[in-house]
Amino acid sequence: MTASLLGKSESSWGLSLAHPVVCIVGPTASGKTDVAQLVAKGLESLHGGCGVVVSADSMQIYRGMDIGTGKIAPEEMVVDHFGLDICDPGQAYSAALFQEYARDVFSTQDNRGNTCVLAGGTGLYVRAAIDDYRFPKGDQVGNPTREKWQAFLDSHGAQELWNELHRVDPESAALIHANNSKRVIRAFEMLELEGTSYARQHAGFATMKQFVPACFFSLEVDPELLYARIDARVDRMFEQGLVDEVCRLIDAGFKSAVTARDAIGYKEVVWALDGQCSLHEAKEAIKQASRRYSKRQRSWWRSDERIVPVDANDGDCERISMWILNYLAHAEHRTA
Repeated sequence: MTASLLGKSESSWGLSLAHPVVCIVGPTASGKTDVAQLVAKGLESLHGGCGVVVSADSMQIYRGMDIGTGKIAPEEMVVDHFGLDICDPGQAYSAALFQEYARDVFSTQDNRGNTCVLAGGTGLYVRAAIDDYRFPKGDQVGNPTREKWQAFLDSHGAQELWNELHRVDPESAALIHANNSKRVIRAFEMLELEGTSYARQHAGFATMKQFVPACFFSLEVDPELLYARIDARVDRMFEQGLVDEVCRLIDAGFKSAVTARDAIGYKEVVWALDGQCSLHEAKEAIKQASRRYSKRQRSWWRSDERIVPVDANDGDCERISMWILNYLAHAEHRTA
């Protein structure tokens, strides 16, 4: 697929690349990791050079959080992978930092003649990397607004923090779950530092311009099939040693990080280790939370007209990857 097929000349993009980034999106347990790697390998014969995978997953960036995040094992990699093990659990990281990181990988790999495949379970990370999403500079450290509302959270709890946002910005509060304190604090930052609102930014997603040449494929799985895969995947995580992984992270001093709201699969095991529930109950809670998360992931891309849906019901990653590669080859032939 060439830049002309995407509607612009190569020089019109904010970031010019010889070949567009191939984005593989979809819900958890849909097969993104395996398909992305197979597509990257296949791009070597289509484009020359090498295909590489860039993970756009907000939890796979953390070292030591492997089993619970579904991170590919080093011995299973057949192409180079980026976006994994970037920082320690609990270390400050954001979509803004990922944007900078991913675009640097895109440019570096393109200069080497390679093509990037962006595999995304975190919709905001994918869009931050590809679209013209503007973030304030230097908002990770030394941010008095963030420190103020973090202190408020520590003293009053998540519900009171959300209540305060609802008082000053009800439209934004209506879009954010009360337990998502990280996003609530971000909404306060936008109000106080940028003079805008989370709601206004959210509304702008639909019309946001694209910055990086890219094509999008979404792995589509019927909900009942997907939920069965999620259940099987969680069972495998426990068989592979998820409990031991959580214990190692706690022993390393990362308990607060693995009990964060977004740490599905970790915080539930901590509840069991703390005696709040049984391991069986923790496993069922992980399955339920993962199903809810998959619904949010599907909703994220539902209205994006750039998406090419791919039937992934059979779970045959070889067939799915070949379908995507054939689509790309035919698209390039049509625009040659």
